[in-house]
Amino acid sequence: MEKIDIIIVDDHLLFSQALNGLISAFEKYNVLAVLANGKELVDYFEGENKHPDIVLMDIQMPIMNGIEATRWLKGNFPEIKVLALSMENEDETIIKMLKAGANGYLLKDIHPSLLEHALKEVYFTGNFYTENVANTLVKSLGEKRNEGRIILKEKELEFLKLSCTEMTYKEIAEAMFLSPKTIENYREALFVKLNVKNRIGLVLYAIKEKIVSP
Repeated sequence: MEKIDIIIVDDHLLFSQALNGLISAFEKYNVLAVLANGKELVDYFEGENKHPDIVLMDIQMPIMNGIEATRWLKGNFPEIKVLALSMENEDETIIKMLKAGANGYLLKDIHPSLLEHALKEVYFTGNFYTENVANTLVKSLGEKRNEGRIILKEKELEFLKLSCTEMTYKEIAEAMFLSPKTIENYREALFVKLNVKNRIGLVLYAIKEKIVSP
């Protein structure tokens, strides 16, 4: 088979060059370019350059960060996969990246073999999430459910949509004119109903079911 083409976008030169060497050593992978930020990625695509299959995207970068770059890339070239590779492990950052359209999210301290596996999964299946970003949810959503589509009540749907924003649970309670305890009950009930474990799982479900747009 032809090699899978990769672009690395990361402002840390030492890391990006090391990553270039690592991926180039993987069988069936080819690095087309190593870029320092989202603006350089936009410039790359606006030139007559070969398009990659996957973009490995850092998040915290100057000029144009990874979230902005992912949003631009998915708006213009939705077929290209984006795999986030970051030191950021906060729910808020992960949620923003997923809503921007990222197909996967990895931390930079992963083992090289996991990176190779993630690249393969993103290329062939469309997504890859480690446990900390609810890969259990992604797997369960990919399976056919005998019970059919899950029906959400009006208030559950409202809560789910608000959970996909940057609002805290306290702010969601205020927006819905409910007590924090009631919101906590909605949250726990949806965790069980949707078979997810955390807020990231709620967001992934909402995106997968097109309840909210990336």
